[in-house]
Amino acid sequence: MSRADLDKQSTQVSAMFDDVAKGYDRTRAILWFGQMGRWGRITTDCLDLGPGKRVLDVACGTGTSSRWLAGSGAKVVGCDFSPAMLARAHTRAPGIELVLGDALKLPFESGTFDAATISFGLRNVADVPLALAEMRRVVRPGGHLAVCEFSHPPGRAGRAAADFYLRRVGPLIARLVSSNPEAYVYLADSILAWPDPAGLAADMRGAGWDEVAWRRLSGGMVALHRGTRA
Repeated sequence: MSRADLDKQSTQVSAMFDDVAKGYDRTRAILWFGQMGRWGRITTDCLDLGPGKRVLDVACGTGTSSRWLAGSGAKVVGCDFSPAMLARAHTRAPGIELVLGDALKLPFESGTFDAATISFGLRNVADVPLALAEMRRVVRPGGHLAVCEFSHPPGRAGRAAADFYLRRVGPLIARLVSSNPEAYVYLADSILAWPDPAGLAADMRGAGWDEVAWRRLSGGMVALHRGTRA
């Protein structure tokens, strides 16, 4: 079984997600106490979506986030670089267009989407500024980006509790229920190495996104960022 490193080479990370595709949704639901649906609804609600709109779901995985986006009535295109995850998405998100592709080189023409979103996938790319710039490229002027990602709770006590859960509890749960427990050691490492909300907001502005704002979810363990393409 493969485990990615924090240099996050695309082929390595893709292979790791291929390994965890079977049982991924069950493991994730247990690890995060069934909160994925709530986070998905909040992410969808922060975008100006509806019938006639077209939204790109980058790093769509097994299609969970794509299904929430589709509930808005918008046309959803899901994109992921893991063939095994997309195979699961075909069964879990029927009717949604799914495309194999890398966030660092999106296989779409410029300005073809009204919005783009990436949920819990941005920290898995090797070049975050490039991924943010690629999403800006494929979104039309006036369109929006939503980034929902794990983050760091404010305050020393909150950070200590998150660190304990990620380092101790999460890997134990993964050993019990996951097809690739080592992948969840990478999960903890990637979250703990991720910037705080202000740092990610700066990266978004640096990639050309305007009107960048964020809100903390679940006590700060997750942060939702939104930006607009001028």
